[in-house]
Amino acid sequence: MIREKVSVYGREYQFGMLRYYAAVGGLILMMPLSLVTLFWLLPDAKAMDNWQVDGVNGVLYVRGALTESACRLEMDSARQDIWLGEISTGQLERPGERAIPAVVKLRLRDCLRTSARNRDKRSGMLSWSQAQPSVRVSFRAVADADNPQLVKVLGVKGVGLRMLDVHDEDVRLGSRGKPLWLSPGDNVLNYRIAAERTVAPLQAGSYQSTIDFHLSYD
Repeated sequence: MIREKVSVYGREYQFGMLRYYAAVGGLILMMPLSLVTLFWLLPDAKAMDNWQVDGVNGVLYVRGALTESACRLEMDSARQDIWLGEISTGQLERPGERAIPAVVKLRLRDCLRTSARNRDKRSGMLSWSQAQPSVRVSFRAVADADNPQLVKVLGVKGVGLRMLDVHDEDVRLGSRGKPLWLSPGDNVLNYRIAAERTVAPLQAGSYQSTIDFHLSYD
């Protein structure tokens, strides 16, 4: 009897151990499936850091441009409002008469020490430098119908705008001016603009015009 009880208890112990190891093995086999299920049920990362909550997050849209240029045009020179003052019709009685001109300044900053080689289309002369940059400035505007050398104005009749370059020569609208040599560093290009009488009859009033300019480094 004692032997039978021992053998029965031994078999029950062995069955218990088998069930234990089977349960442990099943848990080990279920771990990968459980991890995959856990990651699948995780919420989106944006929701976890409150990305959709007002006042918590934002976005910066950054833009810019990198240009290759011998000089940098100062922002105050890129857009200018030129006031020519009040002019009486008595100052412009005959065609060709001009009012007092206003000075237009184009300020160039951080000009690099570089070589330049260009030819003046007006004179045909070729000039060059190994360490001094140069620039050509062209002005574009609607020409006056009675005098194509002048810039057309809106609001009055009998008046156009005459532009003179740094050499006190007429600016030819639409074409590049003479090469201007620059010093490394900062430079100022001075131009003058004045109201000039045309052959059309005078009509008083306020006038305005728009002139675009372009800088070319050769």
